[in-house]
Amino acid sequence: MNPWIQCRTCLATALLFTLPCATPLQAAQDSYQDLQQLATSFFEWRRVQQPVGGDDIPRVERPRGWVPDWSPEALEDYGERYRQFITAVDAFDTTGWTVPQQVDRRLLRAAIQRVHWELAVLREPRRNPLFYVQQTLGSVFELLILTGPIDEARATALIERFAHIPKTLKHARKNLDEPVGPFATATVATLADIDKRLGQVGSELDSVVPDSFKKDLQHAIKQANKSLVRYREWLEDERDGMREAFALGPDAYAWFLSNVALIPYTPRELLLQGRQAWNRAVAWDVIEQNRNAEAPELPIFPSMERQIQMAELREGEIRTFLEKHDLMTVPEWLPHYLSCPLPEYLAPLAFLGVTDDLTSETRLDENACSYIREPSPDLPYIYLSAARDPRPLIIHEGVPGHYFQLALSWAQENPIRRRYIDSGVNEGIAFYVEELMLQAGLFDFSPRSREIIYSYARLRALRVEVDIRLATGDFTIEQAADYLARTVPMDHETALEEAVFFAFNPGQAITYQIGKLQILRFLADAKLDRGDGFSLRDFHDYLMRNGNVPIALLRWEYLGRKDGVHRLEALGGKAATVPQ
Repeated sequence: MNPWIQCRTCLATALLFTLPCATPLQAAQDSYQDLQQLATSFFEWRRVQQPVGGDDIPRVERPRGWVPDWSPEALEDYGERYRQFITAVDAFDTTGWTVPQQVDRRLLRAAIQRVHWELAVLREPRRNPLFYVQQTLGSVFELLILTGPIDEARATALIERFAHIPKTLKHARKNLDEPVGPFATATVATLADIDKRLGQVGSELDSVVPDSFKKDLQHAIKQANKSLVRYREWLEDERDGMREAFALGPDAYAWFLSNVALIPYTPRELLLQGRQAWNRAVAWDVIEQNRNAEAPELPIFPSMERQIQMAELREGEIRTFLEKHDLMTVPEWLPHYLSCPLPEYLAPLAFLGVTDDLTSETRLDENACSYIREPSPDLPYIYLSAARDPRPLIIHEGVPGHYFQLALSWAQENPIRRRYIDSGVNEGIAFYVEELMLQAGLFDFSPRSREIIYSYARLRALRVEVDIRLATGDFTIEQAADYLARTVPMDHETALEEAVFFAFNPGQAITYQIGKLQILRFLADAKLDRGDGFSLRDFHDYLMRNGNVPIALLRWEYLGRKDGVHRLEALGGKAATVPQ
């Protein structure tokens, strides 16, 4: 068994002990400190156990020497550790706790329940062949995505992770006892030219790693390549006997909403919200295009160098705009979100995830980086818009979006709020600030850029319907891709990538639109409650500093409004049985 995951203490007992002679106030404080100790143990374990994924928000820093362990024995151990953690967090008596302390307990519980969602509800290690592409190549992608030179420590980690790929794929064949056919088909397509891609990766890495590591690295890549090709061939041979159904069903999805995502709505209510948001986005988009009928199209940057220069200039202008218009505080210590050339050794594996480096809790003094390609009219949807105007992408991924919000969260003192990251509110914030900047006037003199913002809004509203209909069985992957490509509209390649990702990662695609709608309601209620004392800057500063925390909990803490929490409790009661 991987030594990183060995149990060091009995969490259900040692972490819950308090002195019987303590005063009620002291007992409450001691109990909360025990919660913090439990959280420390959980998040340290999660650094090791958390599956590799393609999303940039939940990325974690791995310990030195880490390799993914998805052996049958590890799967059994992960389930046991989940049961220990959930028992421990449920045993807390929160009598005498402050609201922020109670929010932290609910936050930790949701993080623990995500482990159950991954292992026992989604059952990715048993159902999804594509899961093992992420646990193998994705583990390498996590290293290649980092900025800076590939030094000896990073080269060592690359060799370790490449060398571990054959073992992980051996475990995959044992674990995949419920394989889903459409996921296998997507996996085969993903690995169609993997030998060529890894050949390019190896060739490019050979020119940047220290000389003493080159031979071992090339050998590890060669062995990984062979095992990935064999894995693809095995899936092709086994495909006809696999089940076609991949949907989880409405009950499991409802359990996820109320216990993991902490979104206080039913799937049906989310569908209605998504449809209303879609209608609004389409209407404003049509009106904007009508208004801009005589406006020239935005030209594509003539070179990557020019795009990088303009992105740096625009990022600085956005910071100034935020402060000048009293929207939020931009800390002086915060480094920058820059555009960078996509490294040649990363390009062949760029399909594995979002190609940016948002830094981390231990790298707050480093610039974040968005890797870009040479400007061209043939670029995929998001990258093409950035090749015309980098600001929409900077706003969503950089400032004041993901990088800005995550850096402020990582800098706060509370370790639970630093390390709990679930994408739900994070994506909602990033989508919210797109329209915030539009409504505040950033794009007043760039009408075609406003069209980009509305186009993004159409996509994110439509994702709600696609996510839910995939999860409940109303859409196949192909139908979802066709629907996105036709309705947004967007290129079919990007639409298919989104549909595949949403199919095996239900609940992620709703985060943009539903998170934004919750923030808008939060803002409206804050203005109503605070009246003349309301400060938009203070509201946004609080939101960004606590941007990892679901909005239902923030409303309780910031406004004293517990309506969202009560709704979660009511909906959770209806879905009290934990899905297996």
